[in-house]
Amino acid sequence: MLRFHIPNMTCGGCAKSVTRALLNVDPQARIQIDTPTRVALIDSTLDASTLLTVLSEAGYPSELARDEATTANVDGA
Repeated sequence: MLRFHIPNMTCGGCAKSVTRALLNVDPQARIQIDTPTRVALIDSTLDASTLLTVLSEAGYPSELARDEATTANVDGA
């Protein structure tokens, strides 16, 4: 699972827009959004570079952050 920090994702509407943009390119993606921390965890068959491009084109430029502790906690929940 990839972890993205999305600074422009400030509300629930933004989170829905991010989710919709990602699902448009990978309908099978699993997406978990934490709006207060502006983080999206994405499990997709697409690579990080493609996902970063999709997010940027949707108006949500992002950065990839690898955080195994967060990923393990989400997967174990």
